[in-house]
Amino acid sequence: MDSIIGKDIYRKEAYLKVTGQAKYTDDYLITGIYHAKLLTSKYAHANIKSIDTSQAMKSQGVKAVITGDDVIILCGSVIEDMPPLAKGKVRYYGEPVAIVVATSEQFAKAALSKIDIEYEMLPIINSVTDALKENSALVHENLMQYKKAVVDVYPEAGTNICNRVKIRKGDILQGFKESYAIVEGSFSLPQSDHAAMETRCCQCEILADGKVFIRSSSQAPFSIKKMISEYFNIPDNNVIVHVPFVGGGFGGKAAVQIEILAYIASNFVGGHAVKIANEREQDIVTSPCHLGLEAKIKLGADKNGKITAAEMYFNVDVGAYAETGPRMTKAMAVDCAGPYNFENIWCDCLSVYTNHPYVTSFRGFGHEEYTFCLERMMDKLAAALGMDSFDIRRINALKEGDYTPTQAKVTVSNTGNLPACLDKLRELIKWDEGIKISESDSLIKVKGIACFSKTSDSPTDAGSSVLLTFNIDGSININCGVVEYGPGMKTTAAQILAEKMKMDISKIHVKMDVDTQTSPKHWKTVASMTTYMLGRAILKAADDLIWQLLNIASIALKCPSEELDYGNENVFVKADPSLYVAFKDIVHGYQYPNGNSIGGQITGRGSFIMSNLSYLNTETGYGKAGPYWTVGAQAVEIEYDKDQHTYRVIKAATVIDAGKVLNPKTSKGVVMGGILMGLGLAVSEAFKYNINGIVQDTSFRTYKMMRISEAPEYLVDFVETPCIESPYGARGIAEHGILGIPAAVANAISLAEGID
Repeated sequence: MDSIIGKDIYRKEAYLKVTGQAKYTDDYLITGIYHAKLLTSKYAHANIKSIDTSQAMKSQGVKAVITGDDVIILCGSVIEDMPPLAKGKVRYYGEPVAIVVATSEQFAKAALSKIDIEYEMLPIINSVTDALKENSALVHENLMQYKKAVVDVYPEAGTNICNRVKIRKGDILQGFKESYAIVEGSFSLPQSDHAAMETRCCQCEILADGKVFIRSSSQAPFSIKKMISEYFNIPDNNVIVHVPFVGGGFGGKAAVQIEILAYIASNFVGGHAVKIANEREQDIVTSPCHLGLEAKIKLGADKNGKITAAEMYFNVDVGAYAETGPRMTKAMAVDCAGPYNFENIWCDCLSVYTNHPYVTSFRGFGHEEYTFCLERMMDKLAAALGMDSFDIRRINALKEGDYTPTQAKVTVSNTGNLPACLDKLRELIKWDEGIKISESDSLIKVKGIACFSKTSDSPTDAGSSVLLTFNIDGSININCGVVEYGPGMKTTAAQILAEKMKMDISKIHVKMDVDTQTSPKHWKTVASMTTYMLGRAILKAADDLIWQLLNIASIALKCPSEELDYGNENVFVKADPSLYVAFKDIVHGYQYPNGNSIGGQITGRGSFIMSNLSYLNTETGYGKAGPYWTVGAQAVEIEYDKDQHTYRVIKAATVIDAGKVLNPKTSKGVVMGGILMGLGLAVSEAFKYNINGIVQDTSFRTYKMMRISEAPEYLVDFVETPCIESPYGARGIAEHGILGIPAAVANAISLAEGID
């Protein structure tokens, strides 16, 4: 049959979603469920002198009121520095201070106002600069007493620094001596929100036999299972996590927060089912957000534009608690040179506590921030040398035999072809027709570009598993731990399996929800790694199926298995395909005419775990953090009014080396979504703080995202340089549409006005 790789495929969940039959966490109704509501801090930094819950406990319908004094654990995926409920003091505006559990949502909300808390104000750390000042107030006085949840994190005593990653490659002093031109720049980028359509939601019930059942809107069900088990000393097999469809995540639902609160709430009411659903304001500031950054970059280049030295400082605002912040800091350090070859580079990346909401992974995992800084500097360097913005990027593009900042060797397979992306982008955006064109006395059209590179920075032991079972009609079921929250990963899984099994994709059925009791483990559905990890597991499981099919068919057809082949749901003799046995006649055992039966149900299993990855050397950054890189280039065209100093984005173009495009329409849609998110970060999305560290824009009335009417014309294309290790050569592309867009917009606007 014809290959389905590279073909447009309908999503497996499409009909459920367009008819409204798809069920999300809040759609599951449990009779008599209690409702939990959070009381959150009104201050960014304050001691809790006293909490009086007596009046709240007397309120109608209230079953429990829980404070930090009732909970002794500390949580955190990297450093265990966060109490589920503030204990002793609050560290950010919106931090959970108390939980009210009641028979209705209305009763729970009414009781919140009856909790009396006395605070004592503390100095506010309202920026990274404040946090790094000598003798600055400490967000965490006992930083070095916290347990590390991972090996490779390095907090610094007596400071607000919870991690530092250093890159040292080559000799930057000599590199700057050899420079013909040197440019420097400073940057400040704000925190922002994930803004998923579905707010975070969780249900928890502790059953009579001790089993804990959690249903959650999460990208990481197995992390929930692990943390609940460890924090509360519950046997791992007693924690069951169910994740149905998820209404958007963008990394924000990879963190484990409200699931812990829901367990605590259920435990305090005798295991009764409890639901916590964030209101939008809490989803923005109480649950983790997107990082902020303060950065400095210095670049030097020779007369031809070849970069001779780079010095970089990235200070990441991780907010009040570490959570995933140190991991994103590491990711920025690993890829700090972008898709370029810098022979001499020095980079320091710090994770810095502030009294802001804490952060977690966000689409791009820190790469859109450092890319903004680096790509602005590439344009400044080009201007200093009188070079074209495309040309300076092409001259410095990574090529086979180069080495990344962590000194991992570059190959065509593991990195792709940036020059080919630039060439295709140049045509798409019509760069050579002019990058600054006057339309009238006040209106001009201006273009800006940016390039990007990203690897996964996953744990060195991240893995994925899959179970395959046959139905009696010969069709196949896929059961995996991947969460479906938008990018169409379950459909990709079906496509990979259908291609391998040489059968129609309509005969591949995918279990859409995840149940940790029955679904095999998948690390997390993050990092643009699902196609790579799950795809590898599927191919192994398919090999398992094929081996069994050929062996049972060899008995039925009375010939050696090596003389058989398969396709179109049949196993046949290679020399004479008219001699065959159908899948459906052997997948649950084969029965001879006399009734004698052999075999049994054929099931396949496959697992994948990352290999050849390593921790980074603490002094030089030497090591390998991901299996491959995805590179690409982006450009925008804006219409700029010089009199009004206003603009609109007319076109946004992206070219990515995808290795192999598995599903063109889905791939383009994913990239387009990333582009629009990138435009939001570029032009309007940002947390605004007052002098007391209070977030000012906590609703969609004040936190402004791009509207559909503001969307530009999308121009999306791909280069295909296969990644040998990946299923059918495909690289991850889910995050990459966002990465270079903010920088491209800034480059265009700076060109329009003639200033940064």
